[in-house]
Amino acid sequence: MSVPVAFDYHVAKSVDDAIALLQEYGDDAKVLAGGHSLLPTMKLRLAQPAHLVDIGRIHGLAHIHESHGTIEIGTLTTYTMLGKSALIGRYFPMLHEGTELIGDQQVRNRGTIGGSIAHSDPAADMPGMILALKANIVVKGPHGERSITADDFFVGTFETALTANEIVTAIRFHLPHAHTGSAYEKLANRASHYAVAGCAAVISLGADGTCTAASIVITGAASTTARAHTVEAALLGKKLDEATITDAASHAADGLDLVADLHGSKAYRAQMCAVVARRAIARAAARA
Repeated sequence: MSVPVAFDYHVAKSVDDAIALLQEYGDDAKVLAGGHSLLPTMKLRLAQPAHLVDIGRIHGLAHIHESHGTIEIGTLTTYTMLGKSALIGRYFPMLHEGTELIGDQQVRNRGTIGGSIAHSDPAADMPGMILALKANIVVKGPHGERSITADDFFVGTFETALTANEIVTAIRFHLPHAHTGSAYEKLANRASHYAVAGCAAVISLGADGTCTAASIVITGAASTTARAHTVEAALLGKKLDEATITDAASHAADGLDLVADLHGSKAYRAQMCAVVARRAIARAAARA
C-alpha cells in the first residue's frame, strides 16, 4: 500500500494562524481541509509537502446562511451538509442533488466544498457546479480578504487564482432570478465516481418562455473545467424545445482540450458531453 513521505502536522487555531503557518513554511506547506483531495495524491507521492496545515478545526468555517440577497457557504461545509440543507435545495437544486453524485457517503461526510474547488480537479463535480452558478470565491491571505469570480478562479488543471498563502474562506451565490432552474448530469466512472463527462446547467426563462440566460459548464471530459460558450450562445433568445436543446448540446465539446485514457477516447468523450449537456439543459429548463 502506498504511503506518503514524512511530514510535520500543524493544527491552525484560526484563519490568521493558518496564513501565518503558510507564510512560515512557504512552498513546503499544504492546507488540509477534509483531506479527500490532498491525501490520495500524497499517498501516491504526487504531492510531497513537508508540512500540513490543518484548518479543519477552525470555528465558523462550516456554515450555510442567507443574507442580503446572497447565500454564503463556509469553506469547511461538507457535501453531506449541502445535501441536507433546505436552503440549498430551495434555491440551488443542482448543488443540492449534485452532492449526492460525489463519491460515497464516507467521502461526502468529510469532503468539503472549499477543499474541492481549491484542488481544481477537472474531473471533480463541485468546480463545474460552482462555475455554472457564477459564484464568488472569498479568499484571505497576508494582504487581507478579496473576492474572485468563479470564471477567474479556475485557471487550469489543479490550478486556481489563489496566490501564495491564501485560503478559501467562503463561497457566495446571488439568489437566482425568477424562472431559473439548474441541474447537473454526469457519466461517472464506476470505480472512482469521478466524471468521465459531466454538465452543469443553469437556465433562466422570460415571460414568453424564451431563454434569457444560460450558464453551461462541462466537467470531466477535458483538461480543465470549462464553460461551453457555443452552447450558451445557441440557447439564448430561443424557446427551449427538444430540437433546440439537442442542437445546442451537440456543440458541448467545441473548443475543449479533450482527454483520452482507458475510460474513453476523445471522440467518446465528445459524444458523451453532448448527451449529458442535453439532459442537464432539459432538466434545468423544466425547473425554470
